[in-house]
Amino acid sequence: MTSRSETGRWWGDRLVGPGATGAEYLLCAFAVAAGTLFALVAGIRAGLPAIPLAVTALLAVDLYGGAVANATRAAKRHWHRPGRTARHHLAFVAAHLHPFVLAWAVPGVGWATATLVYGMIVAGALAVLIAPPALRRPVAFAAAVLVPVAVAALAPPPAELAWFAPVLAVKLLPGHLLAEEAGT
Repeated sequence: MTSRSETGRWWGDRLVGPGATGAEYLLCAFAVAAGTLFALVAGIRAGLPAIPLAVTALLAVDLYGGAVANATRAAKRHWHRPGRTARHHLAFVAAHLHPFVLAWAVPGVGWATATLVYGMIVAGALAVLIAPPALRRPVAFAAAVLVPVAVAALAPPPAELAWFAPVLAVKLLPGHLLAEEAGT
């Protein structure tokens, strides 16, 4: 039988990364709580019905928590361990179909917005992965700042979801794709 501490470690290993520190867990928990609260307040103020509000909250948990978790040394060591390739990283990014979930569940989020967010995130990931190692960091940050600007200019989401594209971009582009401290 698995002890409670082993179960907690199992979940923590998957949510933050194996060997995460207490401070890393605390930062992730804070980001989840604050980000989800802000997303819920924005959704409630906009009058979102219960199901779209719940979907928005679930995505906020993943995105805010994941943005911080992906920046931890524990996550860097896990996601950039030996044997992980550009294909693994691209698959991780591509699996984030969150924009389409929003388009399906939340009134006012169009399929054009979802397609633009998703396409720019995947294109940004490809740019990071094919960039020479010395340029990966600035390419990741360039893509992360251009995604929300392009979305705001070309296919803006409802105001209550203005947080979505920037947080997704930070989580996946500089957050997940950059190895940075993986070896430390």
